[in-house]
Amino acid sequence: MRIDIITVLPEILESPFNHSIIKRAKEKELAEIYIHNLREYSDDKHRKVDDYSYGKGAGMVMAIQPIEKVIETLTAERKYDEIIFTTPDGAVFNQQAANSLSLKENIIILCGHYKGIDQRIRDHYITMEISIGDYVLTGGELAAAIITDSVVRLIPGVLSDETSALTDSFQDNLLSPPVYTRPAEYKGMKVPDVLLSGNDKLVDNWKHDQAVERTKKLRPDLYRKFMGEK
Repeated sequence: MRIDIITVLPEILESPFNHSIIKRAKEKELAEIYIHNLREYSDDKHRKVDDYSYGKGAGMVMAIQPIEKVIETLTAERKYDEIIFTTPDGAVFNQQAANSLSLKENIIILCGHYKGIDQRIRDHYITMEISIGDYVLTGGELAAAIITDSVVRLIPGVLSDETSALTDSFQDNLLSPPVYTRPAEYKGMKVPDVLLSGNDKLVDNWKHDQAVERTKKLRPDLYRKFMGEK
């Protein structure tokens, strides 16, 4: 998979992609991640990438020219399955969206800034708009990092135990069950007996029941989805 990220602040994305699982995915050549500085595509002599909004209103707007230029440059080199814009008014990102994107070959992520981007870019180039939650960030770089991390870890071979991604929270609209490790007893606090039983069927049933109960208590919205309610 190849992910191209367009940003006005490439420095923010240096650390997230050079450590841990994402770093290993790159080393295994399972994922390619390229960061493009939008200012390098600006025709303005001062490398300006924003301008005032038409029709009044506070705040600056990301200009059409540099964005169009970088997207046209990239799409001339290869076909992209999705061109994503990170924006507070996009569809809220979830595990199902991550699963879907992990099956793609090439995607572009455009990091939003200021009051947003010229609407003409959204109308003519953007194929998917994503929000990571109902709040506003200074810029879209952190959102791009979150999207990239959640997608790349799903690529087969990235995680050492491929089944671990399949049992993550949200994969089946359920939260994960409680987890325990050694020692079996610590200061009077014990691991549930069923987990020490060695009976795989009992363990699986216990984990499922716990996941259902936790979801019902902590995320009733997900529980309703799990139960098939609208």
